Amino acid sequence: MADLTLITTSTSLEGYKVTKQLGLVRGITVRSRSIIGNVAGGFMTLFGGKSSIYTELCETAREEALQLMIKHGKELGCNAIINMRYDANEVMSGLTEVLAYGTAVVVEKTV
Repeated sequence: MADLTLITTSTSLEGYKVTKQLGLVRGITVRSRSIIGNVAGGFMTLFGGKSSIYTELCETAREEALQLMIKHGKELGCNAIINMRYDANEVMSGLTEVLAYGTAVVVEKTV
């Protein structure tokens, strides 16, 4: 199996045939911002515009969830993940769960 795992939000991969479905894979992370980050983020909201502190937190959480999902898929033996999605929920004030999930499959390149 190659190190590369193909990932798509579609239910199929153009140029590939799904030969085996391995089931649901997921990666989950729960993140919070430090008190200093929350204070800085609070000041940013007073002035409006892009909140780079929270953008960075969200990007980091999504990437971590994605990498955990890929790891889960590789443990099952997949070389692709289709129908990939993200979900996020606030667990409690200041604590956010980010979930990446999809269907692990084995694909072959079509001729």
